[in-house]
Amino acid sequence: MFDNTVSTNSKDLSKPVRVVGVGASAGGLEAIQQFLAHIPPDSGLAYVVVQHLDPTQKSLLPVLLERITVMSVYEATQNMPIEANCVYVVPPNWELSIVNNQLKLSRPIEPRGMRLSINVLFSSLASARGESAIAVVLSGMGSDGTLGLQAIKAVGGLTVVQEPGSAQFDAMPNSAIVAGCADIIGPPANLPALILGYLKQVSEPATVIDADKQSDSPDELLKPIIDTLKRRTRHDFSLYKVSTLMRRVRRRMAIHRIELLSLYSDYLQHNPQEVDLLFKELLIGVTSFFRDPTVWDYLAEVSLPALLKRSTGEKNLRAWSVGCSTGEEAYSLAMVFLEMMHKRPDPHEFTLQIFASDLSSDAIAIARSGKFPMAINENISPQRLESFFSEHDQHYQINQNIRDMVLFAQHDAILDPPFTRLDLIICRNLLIYFDSNLQRRLLPLFHYSLRTGGLLVLGSSETVGRLTHLFAAVQAKLRVYSRQNIEGIDGPDFLLTSFPPLTKSTKEHTLPPPNTPSLDDSNLQTAADQVLLQVYSPAAVLVNSDGDIVYFSGRTGKYLEPAAGKANWNFH
Repeated sequence: MFDNTVSTNSKDLSKPVRVVGVGASAGGLEAIQQFLAHIPPDSGLAYVVVQHLDPTQKSLLPVLLERITVMSVYEATQNMPIEANCVYVVPPNWELSIVNNQLKLSRPIEPRGMRLSINVLFSSLASARGESAIAVVLSGMGSDGTLGLQAIKAVGGLTVVQEPGSAQFDAMPNSAIVAGCADIIGPPANLPALILGYLKQVSEPATVIDADKQSDSPDELLKPIIDTLKRRTRHDFSLYKVSTLMRRVRRRMAIHRIELLSLYSDYLQHNPQEVDLLFKELLIGVTSFFRDPTVWDYLAEVSLPALLKRSTGEKNLRAWSVGCSTGEEAYSLAMVFLEMMHKRPDPHEFTLQIFASDLSSDAIAIARSGKFPMAINENISPQRLESFFSEHDQHYQINQNIRDMVLFAQHDAILDPPFTRLDLIICRNLLIYFDSNLQRRLLPLFHYSLRTGGLLVLGSSETVGRLTHLFAAVQAKLRVYSRQNIEGIDGPDFLLTSFPPLTKSTKEHTLPPPNTPSLDDSNLQTAADQVLLQVYSPAAVLVNSDGDIVYFSGRTGKYLEPAAGKANWNFH
């Protein structure tokens, strides 16, 4: 018979165990049994099972499962520690989540039939384990589990789905697959071997290198893959840290059971969809609301009030959240600002416009929606949830007044022009993915973007390095820096290769008027094309290699206005 007590003899409970979350509903018992029956007793993983159960009946699920596995099976209790090679089952009429290395039970808020207990488990697993999280969706009706898989995928975890044809009820697996949330798909009996094979491969980096290329550096080994990504996506990953690239590439290789980098490079050449998936994989950013609370307390109590006291007279503050991922940090800044303003005599004296950018279009779409899983209540106080969010059946929706403060945009901080005239830049845990050369090129860009006295906030593992002439530490421990007022920056530190140096040419160009076709022209097609281009095509400017303008198309005044003084037809 199953036991609710857990022995801790010779167990190291301080180290988090890797957890596999398993979700099932109608027809799920057989699938769960097939899945657990094929797990070796010493896999080193813990398995947390949530099945939609009748809340009025005592569950027989633990008894049924212990008959088909040699692992210990427990019905979950409050604050139960998680151990390897054990199975934990949710009791009836409870929702189960994971916090640190313990199981947490809570009563469902929604009525029976509207509960999404699998999403609750998976979302908490994403928060607790990040990229080491593993989630499995088995047979069931409805779509429970899909949002949870999205949370797992957003942090770089592994998502596994039962092959719909093998499911008694295929709605849940199909929902996950259609949403693009399935890294591995297969019958329940095959999934354990696929998961363990994946874990074995990602933990053995030597297996990805060809035997005849052992002498090549990691940079050389990755170069064909980086080139393929650049051709397909325009983005250059050559200045990212090799360790980060290799880890994410190995993960994709393990999913496809490809053991050599050269073979994976060939696979990319013939599968554009895999290039897109790898690109998304490389853009995964781990974020949460009010991450590192002491930083947010300092911003609210010291940094933001200091910005308001500057003698510039500017009442409209501007901030940029760089690499905003799914928007949690940008929204956190908006909430902190409003809380601070509500304590002032005139809460409407100042406004804050936040520009939030990320390279991932998927992340920006999630951020714009303002919808977040129920598990965010672990990082946000009840007071803030009540003030800034509305609660729905499956998610929290951030309030419109907060959303109105943030402008989200897909933006490449390396290639695209920066936001300017800023008072605050928050760029936390983005620079750690870049090598030192790229860091030394981005920090001067941030200096250029900030107003005098503006602040730069970096992540806990990031600093400005040797560029102390650009930024002075205001609170070094919290990585808060103030812009140094320097008149000019030259040399390789300033801007990026996408901004070529200004040409010294001051010559004026006399441009011949374009040949405007008339109705008398014999070539009416050319005339029609010309009219269509003038009316419907975007405004554009044609420049030569020095940046000198040689042709205007359309009305460019909305975007481009010549500077006062002697005429200079150089674009820059």
